[in-house]
Amino acid sequence: MMIDFLFSYETLRLTWWVLLGVLLVGFAVMDGFDLGVGALLPFVAKDDIERRVAINTVGPVWEGNQVWLILGGGAIFAAWPALYALSFSGFYLAMFLVLCALILRPVGFKYRSKKPDPLWRERWDWALFIGGAVPALIFGVAVGNTLQGVPFHFTPDLRPIYEGNLFGLLNPLAMYCGLVSLAMLAMHGAAWLAFKADGPVEERALRIGSMMALLTAALFAGGGVLVWFGLLGGYRVTSPIIWDGPSNPLLKSVVADPTAWLANFRAHPALWTVPALGIVFPLLAAIGFRARWEGLTFLASKLGVAMIVATVGVAMFPILLPSSSNPSHSLAAFDASSSRATLRNMLIATVIFMPLILAYTAWVYRVLWGKVTEKGIEDAGHSAY
Repeated sequence: MMIDFLFSYETLRLTWWVLLGVLLVGFAVMDGFDLGVGALLPFVAKDDIERRVAINTVGPVWEGNQVWLILGGGAIFAAWPALYALSFSGFYLAMFLVLCALILRPVGFKYRSKKPDPLWRERWDWALFIGGAVPALIFGVAVGNTLQGVPFHFTPDLRPIYEGNLFGLLNPLAMYCGLVSLAMLAMHGAAWLAFKADGPVEERALRIGSMMALLTAALFAGGGVLVWFGLLGGYRVTSPIIWDGPSNPLLKSVVADPTAWLANFRAHPALWTVPALGIVFPLLAAIGFRARWEGLTFLASKLGVAMIVATVGVAMFPILLPSSSNPSHSLAAFDASSSRATLRNMLIATVIFMPLILAYTAWVYRVLWGKVTEKGIEDAGHSAY
């Protein structure tokens, strides 16, 4: 029966792998432009009213956008508990830096304009910059380390042991991935500002966005060269994959293989369109910035971000988190999930509540449609950020 197939362990594991990718793409697309606006704040706005214009393009929507981060973290916790335990403990200090930076964002939004003192506002502007730039960089660094492999292993009773440290995470190749992420989200933030802001902020966003789009395409293509030559590592499952087997990462064998991240593309040539579009869409966004096609530019930026994030998932499948110290202890989509009942119940809840979240998000953006102008900010007075 169809219901038996949909709720089989194999189908549920594959479905939740896809849903995890959707949630991560959703976070990068939705909250990504908020982070990008923060990272660009010192460069697109030169005085107080211009900064208020930039801030008010994201002020009413950033909380809703950040729901995607919460959903992604919740999905990892519930659907892939071993992945949650290792990633959030292994990357603990890096995640702590991200958390501190993200805390600065709501505080900066709420308190920046409470006092007219220029020094007070300048300090909060820098807090908003940190709240945008640091997470954008660290998220990319985390992806870079994931591609290279993370030093961990399991004890015979499946207790995870992480052997790395913060300085090990900040290696040159991971920092390169961080720069890809920072450039990508800066492009996305500039596309949003060009779409939502008016006046000098829009003009600067168009100029900076064009440069960031070209830089994103170049850095992402450079990352592809690193993968092609095996410099970003790679891991391959060598034992038979049992999709309905137990969630025990010790029951398989994995080897380090510098060509492994290209294997899925070589086996299924149609998948090459994903990284190709990860280059094409930023280039289209660069053209859109120059041509002042604001709506199409933002669409191209969103699709570019989605394709870049999706490329990582397609390349690594079915591995979720490879182990550099003991490759056979790597976490994979077929041996690191929760129970079948947990995945089934979560899927039912997702089918019910995800459309509601999407509908509410669409309604909010429809209500807030239109440009943010300096006159509108001045007329709003203290009711605006």
